[in-house]
Amino acid sequence: MQAAQAREHDGTTGQERPGTPGSPATPDGRPRTRGGFVLLGGVQMTLIFTLAALAVPLPRIGAEFRLDRADLILLSAAYGLTFAGLLLLGGRLADRFGGRRTLTAGLLLFGTASALAPLAPGYEALLAARFAQGVGAALVAPAAMAVLRALFPAPVAYGRAMATWGGLSVLGATAGNLLSGVIAAATSWRGTFAVPVAVALAALLLAPRLLPPTPPGPQTGPQPATPPRPQPAPPPGTDRALDLPGALLATAGITLASFGLVLTDAHAWGSAPVLVPLLTGLALLAAFAAVERRTADPLLPPDFLRDGRRALGLAAIGLTAAGTATVFVLLSLALQEGRGWSPLLTSAAFVPFAVALLGSGRLAGPLIGRYGPGRVTGAGLGTAAAGLGLLAATGLDGSVPYAYGLLPGLLLLPAGGALSFAGAAVLAVEGVPADRAGLAGGVLNTAMELGPTVLFAALLTLGGDAVSLAAAAVLFTVLAAVTLRVK
Repeated sequence: MQAAQAREHDGTTGQERPGTPGSPATPDGRPRTRGGFVLLGGVQMTLIFTLAALAVPLPRIGAEFRLDRADLILLSAAYGLTFAGLLLLGGRLADRFGGRRTLTAGLLLFGTASALAPLAPGYEALLAARFAQGVGAALVAPAAMAVLRALFPAPVAYGRAMATWGGLSVLGATAGNLLSGVIAAATSWRGTFAVPVAVALAALLLAPRLLPPTPPGPQTGPQPATPPRPQPAPPPGTDRALDLPGALLATAGITLASFGLVLTDAHAWGSAPVLVPLLTGLALLAAFAAVERRTADPLLPPDFLRDGRRALGLAAIGLTAAGTATVFVLLSLALQEGRGWSPLLTSAAFVPFAVALLGSGRLAGPLIGRYGPGRVTGAGLGTAAAGLGLLAATGLDGSVPYAYGLLPGLLLLPAGGALSFAGAAVLAVEGVPADRAGLAGGVLNTAMELGPTVLFAALLTLGGDAVSLAAAAVLFTVLAAVTLRVK
């Protein structure tokens, strides 16, 4: 029994032998699952760090390049636009060509673009580098999850790994807000790009030693406890073609619709700059859905989202990401513009947020093992809703001291968010076979990227900042009530 538990803890089963291909081993014969997970987790955190890294120093960039508000909005959103738009394609490429190969290609592009960004002589070059960073990230994120699936083939070990993985993104966003202000104050905004360059380089060097090879196509090894629905097999001797029409429609649709929503910060909802890309994007997404129903090997199989638990998990991921992003943006502006705080002091205000996030994240795995991912997700959403409610009530009032105006909400929100992300990540990937791990990673990260874009734009149209936070708290509460019924 103890030997079996040890094998399960390492992500292996009795059918697997350490040291065989697919299980890179240490000199004592034990798989390097811990080192591989740390590497992949660091990469995932860096992708989200890069998304948030320009939030605090953005005014300095605008002053240096003499940019107006619309230019700053596009610069801030450029990385996320290509990141979200290409994630589904990135997931299918990882499944088709192998997770580690796709991860390497994405890291090369992501690292190169990150190295060129601080050298940008002007706005156009910096904008191009941010777009290129997003393309690389769209390859890296789903490929990392495909490799993670190969690293932990046993269902229980994979579930444990996903419980931790779920909190890494919000931790990366928090680190982006914290460190960007510190780095910008110590050097300049250009110094914030040193982090993604260093992580990409380290990952490229360590991946061959720490990560298992992931051959293209269906993977071998133990399958999830929930059997996947059978898929039609291709004719013998043939290889399924990549769904290029679906890839083009999904990429263009998500990118254009997201761009239209981003512009609502500077333009009215009924204006042409918002409606033209938004409606065009929605039309392309409708065409994408129609194409996927008639394609033999679709980019996003329609049955993939029919699982109720998976749908709830993706909804919780998108909502939690949106709530966290809304708080970061609104409080950063309120502290700097309303209270006159410096970027460095503003970053320091979120230190308790990071501490609560780390503490709650460590509890998530054991709680999921005991109570199930659904209940943990629901409890996390409810706790986060309480934090959002407190911030809406007192956090934006400049006359209320930080200690009891902001701090309680900045502790409850991340404590609940970490639990929600962890449980929802497990719900989102349950029952996914190994040859769809890249697809699962693409869908999960798409929910994480689109949640803030769609909901943040919608929340800001409701009125003042406090009203936006209160509305987010209501949404969290409703989804918590539904999710708590799931074990």
